[in-house]
Amino acid sequence: MALSSCRASVFIVRTAVARCERWRLTVAGKPFCSRGSVSNEGPATGQTVVTEKNGPVVTVGINRPEVRNAVNQETAQSLAKELSAFDRDDTLSVAVLHGIGGHFCAGYDLKELSQGSASLKLKQDVTQGPAPMGPSRLRLSKPLIAAVSGYAVAGGLELALLADLRVVEESAIMGVFCRRFGVPLIDGGTVRLPQLIGLSRALDLIMTGRPVGAQEALAFGLANKVVPDGQALQAAVELAEQISSFPQLCLRADRNSAYHATFDSTSFTQAMQYETDRGLPVITAESVPGATRFSSGVGRGGKFS
Repeated sequence: MALSSCRASVFIVRTAVARCERWRLTVAGKPFCSRGSVSNEGPATGQTVVTEKNGPVVTVGINRPEVRNAVNQETAQSLAKELSAFDRDDTLSVAVLHGIGGHFCAGYDLKELSQGSASLKLKQDVTQGPAPMGPSRLRLSKPLIAAVSGYAVAGGLELALLADLRVVEESAIMGVFCRRFGVPLIDGGTVRLPQLIGLSRALDLIMTGRPVGAQEALAFGLANKVVPDGQALQAAVELAEQISSFPQLCLRADRNSAYHATFDSTSFTQAMQYETDRGLPVITAESVPGATRFSSGVGRGGKFS
């Protein structure tokens, strides 16, 4: 869950003017074309989540810029629906999650929550139904990249943690801002964050709620790449296209084994067995053809092209 209305502070004043200009001029929030270029068409009016497919890559954009992309129940359900559809679609390999209008996501819409907890329609059993933020309980079988601009705070941070990789703009702010209002992290924040950056650093962010800038996030491992303002979506799409160009059975087997070892394995031996069981079928399907290509001269000297 999360925060929709953040009180004014020094870092807001410092970045507000630059962001207002950037929203009109850059790729943030606009549907993309191949190789990270941007379509001239804006998002469909009235849709809280906007998707755009291009080859094996799909972008999923949160479209509530008037509230810094705070998520209400309608948006949460749409996010869960679109990411579940991505996971089932055999023609898609990588998804990019982003926010339209200069901010990734300011968390759950507290104005909606202020009307009463019944507005959440939250089920106690985490295996049943979507989470408050929508897709945060999903275990996707394919890569998800978060393109982070502006605020990714409270539940917005939890959505960013759902992603495998986070491409973060220089002026982006991340943090557990909901700490100030007694709103708990129940979209995986206390589960994923310690595994990602370590318990000590995670507790620092969880207990203080302090803002974290892009460079500190990069040092922590919370951000995987920092890019200039206005370029997160384009950089994330380019990264998605690169990842989608690799043999997918092998990539998914290795990715899923890493997640299993981190969250589900009961022992080192069990984790090794899981890795082997998922890796062996890939050898015939992709490794032998890959070795044949290498023998013919492809990829020599560490070349990826």
